Amino acid sequence: MLRIIFMGTPGFAVPTLEKLLEAGKQIVAVITAPDRPAGRGQQIHYSEVKQCALKHGIMVLQPEKLKDPAFLETYYALKPDLNIVVAFRMLPESVWAHPKYGTINLHASLLPQYRGAAPINWAIMNGEKQTGLTTFFIEKEIDTGKIILQQKMDIGDEETAGELHDRMMFIGAEMVLKTVEMIEKGEVHSIDQKQIIENEHIILKPAPKIFKDDCKINWNQSLTQIHNQIRGLSPYPSAFTILIGDNYPETPLKIYKSSIKHFKNTEKSGTIGTDGKKHIWVNHSEGALYIEELQLAGRKRLKAEEFLRGFPLLTGVWKVK
Repeated sequence: MLRIIFMGTPGFAVPTLEKLLEAGKQIVAVITAPDRPAGRGQQIHYSEVKQCALKHGIMVLQPEKLKDPAFLETYYALKPDLNIVVAFRMLPESVWAHPKYGTINLHASLLPQYRGAAPINWAIMNGEKQTGLTTFFIEKEIDTGKIILQQKMDIGDEETAGELHDRMMFIGAEMVLKTVEMIEKGEVHSIDQKQIIENEHIILKPAPKIFKDDCKINWNQSLTQIHNQIRGLSPYPSAFTILIGDNYPETPLKIYKSSIKHFKNTEKSGTIGTDGKKHIWVNHSEGALYIEELQLAGRKRLKAEEFLRGFPLLTGVWKVK
């Protein structure tokens, strides 16, 4: 039986760890992020993967630096046959190249497309109708290793990054288990990503880390582009705009859910319309973007109807920029 070390931190990785344990795989240790203070009380927070490992009585390693000699000594002593990485940081070659069968990673895109830290977000922001999951062997350059398995997934027209994330983490768990079983049986026939790029003449789309500038809505973009940006950044880190009103300070406004209507709109773009009861919309040259869930700075996330009960917007007075 393979001696497996599992590496991951957030909740996205937990179903994979659980699936491997249910299948009786030998997880000799889990490597996850160090404990950090979190929340208003700044209490020490264990990663979701650590919580899962402790529940199952698995050794947990939490190195600050993966090149630390003390950590590497412990890591090598565990004699792993295979590393499995799901939502973890970059590994040094001294770690990923060490096991007999190398290191496999689960990536939330159909590689070689959307290499990088935020593949789910960028696929939706770019208006993709389909994405998928990939298991592959880690190599020196990030997300460039040989592909083992892939599974395509359709993206719903109104699906958010959070919703796609939650679907992917369970499908991904099944894929990782299948990948491990293929390695155990010697049935892996991996595919070089360079060959795919050359044979299919692919123009690569990147998926870099999301920064604040990526979250600011540009109201000069098309309605569809704005809607996709909101979907692709919901619930985190979330798209935002600046709310402006007479005698009211400019305030950041996060938008979590939206819908769009196309029509010939004679109202000035960027002005806010509302029926005062259920609906809030931003006028646009192509029609209107309806804001369905939002959060004003310092307040709770609310549906439009709830927001209007505590913050009565007036048509023609408010705008966004």
